[in-house]
Amino acid sequence: MAIEIKAPAFPESVADGEIAAWHKKKGEAVSRDELIVEIETDKVVMEVVAPEDGVITAIHAQEGDTIESEQLLATLDQGAAADAGSAAAADAPAPLKSEIPPEGDDSGERGEAGLLGPAARQLVEEHRLDVSEIAGTGKKGRVTKEDVLNYLKTREEAPKVVKKATGPAPAAATEAAAIGPSSERVEKRVPMTRMRAKIAERLLDASQQTAMLTTFNEVNMAPVMALRNKYKDQFEKTHNGTRLGFMGFFVKAACEALKRFPEVNASIDGNDIVYHGYQDIGVAVSTEGGLVVPVLRDADFMSLADIEAAIRDLGVRARDKKLTIEDMTGGTFTVSNGGVFGSLLSTPILNPPQTGILGMHKIQERPMAVDGEVLILPMMYLALSYDHRLIDGKTAVQFLVAIKDLIEDPARILLQL
Repeated sequence: MAIEIKAPAFPESVADGEIAAWHKKKGEAVSRDELIVEIETDKVVMEVVAPEDGVITAIHAQEGDTIESEQLLATLDQGAAADAGSAAAADAPAPLKSEIPPEGDDSGERGEAGLLGPAARQLVEEHRLDVSEIAGTGKKGRVTKEDVLNYLKTREEAPKVVKKATGPAPAAATEAAAIGPSSERVEKRVPMTRMRAKIAERLLDASQQTAMLTTFNEVNMAPVMALRNKYKDQFEKTHNGTRLGFMGFFVKAACEALKRFPEVNASIDGNDIVYHGYQDIGVAVSTEGGLVVPVLRDADFMSLADIEAAIRDLGVRARDKKLTIEDMTGGTFTVSNGGVFGSLLSTPILNPPQTGILGMHKIQERPMAVDGEVLILPMMYLALSYDHRLIDGKTAVQFLVAIKDLIEDPARILLQL
């Protein structure tokens, strides 16, 4: 029985997608839930798997093609078995050099090693590499981006070693070894991925279409750090290995402050102001493909342990490209922690249609005057970027001060003071 394999249903915020990589060819057998194709959208990379066991009888969209929601991608003959390989070889297009298995290898292992992820495939094509020479360390021998980078690094170092051992090198080897300050400077032009292009577009729109302003404050982290150090071991044991971090405190403080200042939790829709009666907090996560902002739904009803566990789960899935469209849509306010990269102070950019974003930064000990004495305290700068079209300066400052007070006296978060 023929089964149509279609693209997932995209939400309204995603207009279309692009075929990033086919993992199966026409005539190949597939097992149920086996990965067939990857689709890159403006927000996430989506995986399409086989609904049943069978054979791919037709492919209706090629790599690089733009596709729409629920568009037909391939046809699967359920229950069919692939031929010994002749039919697949006849129907499949001639393989690229990067896809040809090495001669003399009839075990099939290099066939799995020839599988390339989108990032690895791009590097292989740019440098005109033979993938049969690259050892894959991914699942089932899949060649990853790191494998290609390690291969390139090894290849660059190899000519230098040969030159020391054998004396004058052939012209080709000399040319390959001429990599350094004295060699010709090289420029490389590569197209943006859909995700990077969308990120660039949204950041530019945020700066051009909002009246964005940033206010700053600083917070004494000593009380939260003391609380964390006192209970972190017991917290981890009680909550099945979930570690107590600082993000949980800031998310809880943001939720409480958003209840007090609903303008910061609102958005602008045309000439209307939409006040959200819930707190869906976006958490900025850095990935190889760019910055993504998965959302914690109803964060005001979550405990510290729930928040920390959810943030860790979203971070892992973001790095593994396992986030779904639902994870990325919505959000009424965003928290970004540039301090994990060492940032001391920054001005975060709004994530429209949200009207506020909180920026956390590096904790650094500084001399502070307290009750007439100079004390060395762990301080963090906080930045709140907001849309001045909706939020007045007074409201923004009071909102940030509310977060500061809650962090400097964590009991206020529990008591809702």
